[in-house]
Amino acid sequence: MPGDWAAALAAARLPRTAWLEIDLGRLAANLGILRRAIPAGTRLDVVLKADAYGHGAVPIGRALEAGPERPDGLAVATFDEAVELREAGLRLPILVLFPIPPEHAAEAGRRRIAVTVGDEVLLERTLAAIEVARGSARAGGRRRAPHQLEVHLELETGLGRAGLPPELARGAAARIAAAPGVRLGGIWSHLQAPVDADRTTGQADRFQSAMELLDADGIRIPRRHLSASGGLLAGSAPLLDGVRIGLALYGLPPDDLPADRLAGSAAAGLEPVLSLHARPIRVIDLPAGSGISYGPSFTTRRPSRIASLPVGYGDGWSRASSNRAEALVRGVRVPLVGTVAMDAVMADVTDVPGPEVGVDDEFVLIGEQGEERITALDVARARTTISWEVVTGMARRLPRVYHAGLVPLGVRTLAGWRIGGSDSALERGHLRPGGRRDRQPREPQPVDGDGRRRGDQARGR
Repeated sequence: MPGDWAAALAAARLPRTAWLEIDLGRLAANLGILRRAIPAGTRLDVVLKADAYGHGAVPIGRALEAGPERPDGLAVATFDEAVELREAGLRLPILVLFPIPPEHAAEAGRRRIAVTVGDEVLLERTLAAIEVARGSARAGGRRRAPHQLEVHLELETGLGRAGLPPELARGAAARIAAAPGVRLGGIWSHLQAPVDADRTTGQADRFQSAMELLDADGIRIPRRHLSASGGLLAGSAPLLDGVRIGLALYGLPPDDLPADRLAGSAAAGLEPVLSLHARPIRVIDLPAGSGISYGPSFTTRRPSRIASLPVGYGDGWSRASSNRAEALVRGVRVPLVGTVAMDAVMADVTDVPGPEVGVDDEFVLIGEQGEERITALDVARARTTISWEVVTGMARRLPRVYHAGLVPLGVRTLAGWRIGGSDSALERGHLRPGGRRDRQPREPQPVDGDGRRRGDQARGR
């Protein structure tokens, strides 16, 4: 760890000796790589669902919105995820990918949050909720109707999870076109196995057939989107009007992307944004025959030096990793031993060369140290799961340190935001992801539900 960075971490006064580091410089570089991988004019939406795959939705969203290469929009899975972003002042378009409870439809329109519908019953209930809101506005004497709700139709083309059957798309689109207070924002579907060319072609063909029927009916479709990270990097699906980028934005190619496609695609240049670090809370020499953690599931066979790291399944370090994972210390791989507890996991550091490992040594559980690297995919394979689950499972109680290179930008803990004892630069909103300040720093203003700052409204903007 460079001295400057160690000093910056000390100034941040982290509440514990386990933390995530989020590299916003890499985030911006990944976005640039992905932007260059699609044709000019193709829309690129980034997915911030599940707290931006564990990276922190608000700080990631703010960094992207303030960066030199902004995405065209944001996507989340749930309505409250979208509300969180609007409450934080983000103004980019937001699409909720899973249907929301119809009673929130009017609020979604007011906040300029686009919603997905993939079921006939829920579509009718959503349209009814919008009509009720319009009636209430008229009864209350409002001259202007509520904001239009943007609706995207999801089609079931073969994933088997959600969406309208293609044969129902014409009726649903026509219903939206005829309903007051709503507009059709787009139609989309999701791929089941992007690396399976035949399966993907079948889905793309079913999607295109539905589009042709809508075109024949004269229904205008502003946006058609099918591909996400897997479809883009595998090169197996048409990009149409736009792509939805999730995992790849965070520097993680889909786990099942073949090596030959990885080397020959934009994925080769992506770098992981997240890393997991810890310093021990105890390092002790134990005799042979000592049980380590609950069970015990591991017993020392020789005199051993054991470091206890304050990371456990309460932080998202799964119990399934017990006796199956490694960490890095001083650039050396060491085994993690014993049953993972809620708040701790132990490392056997007996064979680390040099002076004895102590409580000041930094361990890396995901990330790089020296010439070694442990990836989210390595951790996933040890747990027999996927990279998505590894990073998304990182608990909110793990402090997140946001930086670009060696420039610290902000710290998120359960207690809030800070860096060096002051408000976070990301929270203040005038420090960009390269450490460069805007020329005219601004104090945050209250933000109404639709994302407009009240000061702007007062000036008639």
